[in-house]
Order: sequence, then C-alpha cells, then structure tokens
Amino acid sequence: MFPTILPFVITCLIIELTPGPNMGYLAVLSLERGRSAGFTAVAGITLGLLLLGLLAGFGVGAIIGTTQWLYESVRWAGVAFLLWLAWDSYRESRQPLETEPDPGRRWVYFRRGLVTNLLNPKAAVFYITVLPNFVGEGGDGWWELVLTLVYVAIASAVHAALVLLASTVRPLLSSSRLRSRTGALFALLLVGIAAWVLVSTHRVW
Repeated sequence: MFPTILPFVITCLIIELTPGPNMGYLAVLSLERGRSAGFTAVAGITLGLLLLGLLAGFGVGAIIGTTQWLYESVRWAGVAFLLWLAWDSYRESRQPLETEPDPGRRWVYFRRGLVTNLLNPKAAVFYITVLPNFVGEGGDGWWELVLTLVYVAIASAVHAALVLLASTVRPLLSSSRLRSRTGALFALLLVGIAAWVLVSTHRVW
C-alpha cells in the first residue's frame, strides 16, 4: 500500500493546482480582505474537505455518485454558490480596505470556506472516483483515512500558499478605482470557474 503514496501525492498536487472553486474564492478574498481573512477561510475549507472525506469513507460519496438527482443537486448547488460568491466579491470590492478583518466577520469567512467545499463538485468527484483507485479492491479503511488526511494536508498547504501570494500583492489595490475594476474582473473569474465546474462535472447517465 505504502508505495502508492508518491503517485497519490503527485495526483493531489496536480488536482489542487488546477483552477477550481477554492482557488478562485481564496484569491479574491485574500486580495480584498487580507491574509487573516484568507487563512480563516482556509480553515473552513480544510474542515469541509475532511468532512467530505469522512462521508465518502462511510459510503455517502458512493451513494451520491450513483444517484442522479443527488449528484445533480450537489453539482448545481455548488455552481449557484459560486455565482453568489461572484456577486459578493463584486460588492466587497466597493467597500473600504480592512487592515484587520472585523472579528465578527471571521465566522463569515470560515463558514463560506466550509460551505464552498461541502458543495464543491470537484472535491466530491475526487473522493468518489480518484481516491478509491489508490485504496484498491477491499482496501483497508485505515489506509483510506490516511490517504484522505494526506490529500487534505496537501490541499491546505496549496491554499495557504495561495493566500500568502494573493495577500502579498494586496497593497497594489489601495486605489478605490483600481479595486472596483479588479473586483469586477475577479467576479467574472468566479463566474468562469462556476461555468468550468458545471461543464467538467457533467455526467451522461
């Protein structure tokens, strides 16, 4: 089993470096609200990924993957949430820059990160179709848990690096006019990611 770790790690890195809901949301949030807000969202995303992995381990993922109405409900709910985040990003870019996020807003950032992943078709597809290939037929449940934790750790590291990168260039957006234009651009980016998720997770039943 253990020799599968290296190809699994490489697979996880490739998947996480592919644009998706998490990357789009974290980039926009970190640019607009700063590093602290971004890391708060990463914590929510990490919890969401872990919960999805545990649910998949208990067979919920297989049920969703083989039940058309459940799969499509999660898929469309995720796309709708991304579109709402696009609108919220556009609206946030019209607000003043924060030196530190309002403590009351931290829960909002955490919750959005959590919901983004619970409704993330890309993450669900990973647990349903990719991870089982590394567990094997009749694989050990503990081994599946180990691979889930490895994936969550890799994803969290990639997300944290993205927050650091995005927040580093944040001072360049101090101009309100530039922020509003950039906000519109990032809102369009999230709309594009929503469209990509919709197309890439389409299934012919």
